[in-house]
Amino acid sequence: MNILDEIIVRKKLEIIEDKKKLPLSEVKNSINKNDFNFKKQLNRFKEQNKIAIVAEVKKASPSKGVFVNDFDHLSIAKQYFESGAACLSILTEKNYFLGSKRYLQDIKKKINLPILCKDFFIDPYQVYEASMIGADCILIILKSSSDELVLNLYDAAMECGLDCIIEVHDKDEMERAIKFENAIIGINNRNLKSFETDLKTTVNICNTFNLGEKTLICESGINNKEDINYIFEKTKISNFLVGESLIKSSSIYDKMKELIA
Repeated sequence: MNILDEIIVRKKLEIIEDKKKLPLSEVKNSINKNDFNFKKQLNRFKEQNKIAIVAEVKKASPSKGVFVNDFDHLSIAKQYFESGAACLSILTEKNYFLGSKRYLQDIKKKINLPILCKDFFIDPYQVYEASMIGADCILIILKSSSDELVLNLYDAAMECGLDCIIEVHDKDEMERAIKFENAIIGINNRNLKSFETDLKTTVNICNTFNLGEKTLICESGINNKEDINYIFEKTKISNFLVGESLIKSSSIYDKMKELIA
């Protein structure tokens, strides 16, 4: 069993317990109807010819371990905001990434930026819950989702006014993703089975499809301005999800300014 499969198994058990604590009917009564603010923010940056960084609040990963021992989610989010991030991505998966839904709730109260709830969504219940805790966007990973599940998650997101990033890793998954008219498409350069990254993943997928006006995000493996320039020159993508290279930098502010210069 690979890491992705392990995560999904534990996530199913977690959701069963969550539903016992707070039934779906109660969650639905507490949702914050949104206005697709995440995609609007990315479009604003594009109109201004600016690089849009979706900056990730991320304590750890299964392949790299803990990034920051004295992890302060609010301080990190504030630094992202002050240094020019377009949006935030908050890891809420607790077992493998040491994330927390509380991180998202805390940051939402303090930082005025659209927020992606970064988790492994396998049940529409999670979408309503993400809306309830203040998310503006959810993530749908095609590699771990059937077409029926993707449609159910997507429909729930639309009902809540949430944007959704449909994450692809190869050309077959892109074929499925482009059918969802209002979705943002995230191209992940990281292989979720081996956790190796290759920026050519984004280039190869983009060069195979006529993606027109689709909103695209390049995810994983962005370490410096050269990586951003490479992707932009080859694909014209100007949206980047960046976590590790920001979190581990000696100065988040300086690193962000390097990336968006």
